[in-house]
Amino acid sequence: MAEIQFARGVAEPVIPDVRLTRAKDGSDGTATFYFDHPQALSQQAGVEITGMYLVDEEGELMSREVNGRFVNGEPAGIEATYIMKSEAEWDRFMRFMNRYAEQNGLGFTKS
Repeated sequence: MAEIQFARGVAEPVIPDVRLTRAKDGSDGTATFYFDHPQALSQQAGVEITGMYLVDEEGELMSREVNGRFVNGEPAGIEATYIMKSEAEWDRFMRFMNRYAEQNGLGFTKS
């Protein structure tokens, strides 16, 4: 089980586009998630977005860097950033992403 949540306990079914960057020395990295029309922004969801939670059997990774995108006043997407400040945090994030990718049939493309 690996899922992304914007409110604890409420899984987001929309699969994000994820972009990764990493320092050449491996000391830090950034993951940027973009969700196109996520369920968390729909009025039917009725949830308060409190952060982005990456939840799997190892536990939870959390980011408060979550921003809504609006077009003509209507919710269009969510962009969230997860920052890793050590090689251990990068490794933990990649274990989560491998589980999430396997569960959702995602692939990895190197630029």
